[in-house]
Amino acid sequence: MATHRSSFFFISIEKGRPLLFTAACRLSSSLVFSTFLVCHGFAVHHNNPFHHRHHPRYASHNYRDALTKSILYFEGQRSGKLPSSQRITWRRDSGLTDGSAMHVDLVGGYYDAGDNVKFGFPMAFTTTMLSWSVLEFGGLMKGELQNAREAIRWATDYLLKATVHPDTIYVQVGDAKKDHSCWERPEDMDTPRSVYKVDKNSPGSDVAAETAAALAAAALVFRRCDPTYAKLLYRGAYSNGLKKYVCPFYCSYSGYEDELLWGAAWLHKATKNPAYLNYIQVNGQALGAAQFDNIFGWDNKHAGARILLSKAFLVQKVQSLHDYKDHADNFICSLIPGAPFSSTQYTPGGLLFKMNDSNMQYVTSTSFLLLTYAKYLTYARKIVNCGGTAVTPKRLRNIAKKQVDYLLGDNPLKMSYMVGYGPRYPQRIHHRGSSLPSIAAHPVKIQCSSGFSVMNSQSPNPNILVGAIVGGPDQHDRFPDKRSDYEQSEPATYMNSPLVGALAYLAHSFGQL
Repeated sequence: MATHRSSFFFISIEKGRPLLFTAACRLSSSLVFSTFLVCHGFAVHHNNPFHHRHHPRYASHNYRDALTKSILYFEGQRSGKLPSSQRITWRRDSGLTDGSAMHVDLVGGYYDAGDNVKFGFPMAFTTTMLSWSVLEFGGLMKGELQNAREAIRWATDYLLKATVHPDTIYVQVGDAKKDHSCWERPEDMDTPRSVYKVDKNSPGSDVAAETAAALAAAALVFRRCDPTYAKLLYRGAYSNGLKKYVCPFYCSYSGYEDELLWGAAWLHKATKNPAYLNYIQVNGQALGAAQFDNIFGWDNKHAGARILLSKAFLVQKVQSLHDYKDHADNFICSLIPGAPFSSTQYTPGGLLFKMNDSNMQYVTSTSFLLLTYAKYLTYARKIVNCGGTAVTPKRLRNIAKKQVDYLLGDNPLKMSYMVGYGPRYPQRIHHRGSSLPSIAAHPVKIQCSSGFSVMNSQSPNPNILVGAIVGGPDQHDRFPDKRSDYEQSEPATYMNSPLVGALAYLAHSFGQL
């Protein structure tokens, strides 16, 4: 039910700039696939920063177990016809007529959080971050790599359906306000499955650019394992006209410029098309490349775009993007406790704290960026200079590890904020399917309003949504474990997706994979 969610604008064609929306839907034939990454997306080169590492002798957490569970969580968020391989078995088929209102097949995809709406904007960001996790750290995942790919494919199969019609993206299924007036299992939902789209009449730059990023990033994941599917993925503020339907759930408060830069960065990475590099060079400043903001999540992509583009300079030696090293360094310096220019708040227990509502998404996304940038710096033999203070890749890894360890239980409450991990974790998460009895336990339909008696109760959730990351504690490290408190107790796919990569790195570095 989170109310921190995003508005929509359109990608304009100004001064002949490339139209990312078109790129998301039409780019399918003239692609140049580089061979820099192997199938699992891990760079193969003689100076690989992960080769010949000495594993520390002791880890306070079982990062491999946490990795397994962080990926398993996505199966609990599936919409559509569930496969025979489904491992979270208290879930059943749902949303099997989605899209019929518009005469299009929109069955599948993910419910983003604890409700039963499919929001395309955060689903696309989730897909991009899952893909980036695999591209950077998939080579370390071993047995979990295939599960991570399947989690990505469940989303991209849906995004392909959502972009099946030219110049159109179907960006939402379900009436959020009516959905939130009910507390019912996805298998029972009887609220309107309204369909909303962006097109020439109701344009949307941010969701179009994020969808382009998602399809491009996922294509990189699949291009060696399944090149036919990878090529298929290249087909493929929302507008004010949709604002009343998506706000206040996913309003793009950061505007659409960050998505344009982010989308262009991913399309450049995937296609090596010089048009995207030129777009970044010409428009980067106007799109906020140098803005001093230090937040990265489903709404604001600036920091992620800076880190991603810094790789093109540090690793691929694209000299024209040298400024992005400085932009990335500025972001990093804002995070370093005690360093000049540090501007990040931490709780007394040491957790990075951005806001009350779903703060853990910033913890997981920032941890991923720290580890990823440390990888690029190590490859290029560079450090970060924060006003005369030298910050090494090792320091970045240590900060990221501390954040992940806090999430997993090293905190004042000794509570894991990943459901199902460790001896103590949230019992009353804000999630309809988890909180209501399963179909197997209670085959009779649970009506719309009758579920609120369960939502308002103190009883633990009967179905364990293994691997779910909740919003987390407040700025004083307090966590009430209260189901109605969606700001702290609701899980979401975009909180898990960056953590997958971070956990893969930590599990590998401690010799657990």
